[in-house]
Amino acid sequence: MRDRVERAGTGLRRSAASLLSPTGLRGAAVEVTWVAAHAALYPLGVVKERAVARGGERRDLAGLSPLQRGLVVGDVEASGTPILLVHGMVDNRSIFTVLRRGLRRRGFRRVLAINYSPLTSDVRLAATNLATRVEQICAETGFERIHLIGHSMGGLVARYYVQRLDGDARVHTLVTLGTPHGGTKAARLIPHRLARQLRPDSELVAELCEPAPDCATRFLAVWSDLDQMMVPKRAARIDHPDLDARNVLVRGVGHMSLPIHRRTVHEIGLMLAQLDPHGGTVTPGVTPIGSDRPDRSDRRPPGPGGRDLRHGDVSGRTSRT
Repeated sequence: MRDRVERAGTGLRRSAASLLSPTGLRGAAVEVTWVAAHAALYPLGVVKERAVARGGERRDLAGLSPLQRGLVVGDVEASGTPILLVHGMVDNRSIFTVLRRGLRRRGFRRVLAINYSPLTSDVRLAATNLATRVEQICAETGFERIHLIGHSMGGLVARYYVQRLDGDARVHTLVTLGTPHGGTKAARLIPHRLARQLRPDSELVAELCEPAPDCATRFLAVWSDLDQMMVPKRAARIDHPDLDARNVLVRGVGHMSLPIHRRTVHEIGLMLAQLDPHGGTVTPGVTPIGSDRPDRSDRRPPGPGGRDLRHGDVSGRTSRT
């Protein structure tokens, strides 16, 4: 009991130090401002997004900025791969207004979003619905694999789909922003079934800790030392021995501000512009239409020098803190 109290005290002191630093105070001001702006945008996010037409995007370079033109010319596959945004609890796609614009400015041509019901009470059910939407996008665009970006609980929904519902066959990269991968003690303050699934001792969190040796999706987890919804803060990291995960710490950024933070957008853009896990694009991240679904044991490309990432090659898993 005494150890628990001491650990709690240490955590509170660290949180207070982060908040009271110049970076923390600036981040808190941004958080308050963005929450107010998001509240104004929220009604617009309720409107259902239009369907994606195959081949409907522009194919000429006229009018594109140098940044957009560079991605399209450098890797047309990376620029065209669909990106699906998944919002968090009691939210909608308006949370991604800034992120979506930032990705499109960088040359990503298909940035989509999904809205699920604010009355959702089960992460597993939301993951099943996400699977249906991913299949629709693949059929509409002609791509075999896409990218997912999830904010808060949306990242947990996406990870459950990828890790537990064989979604790694459809998802090349999953990016999570302030997602309680290890559960958050803050969820104990919310008397709701869905919140119970976000607690550290929940069955859902235990499920995601189970072995996943054949998971072919790569992960990027962005977490912050000022995320007020993560208790402890490191719960937003992905620490799983079988997953190809990279953790990025951004300092002085609140929970709601993660999708609008400049470095967050930059890190996501860098990650998604490189379809190969090692930074190149030699191995296609999207298989041709009409090909058979790849066998689970052969989906992950070998690393440099023929090293097989499926067996935990160190170069395939990096962690930045």
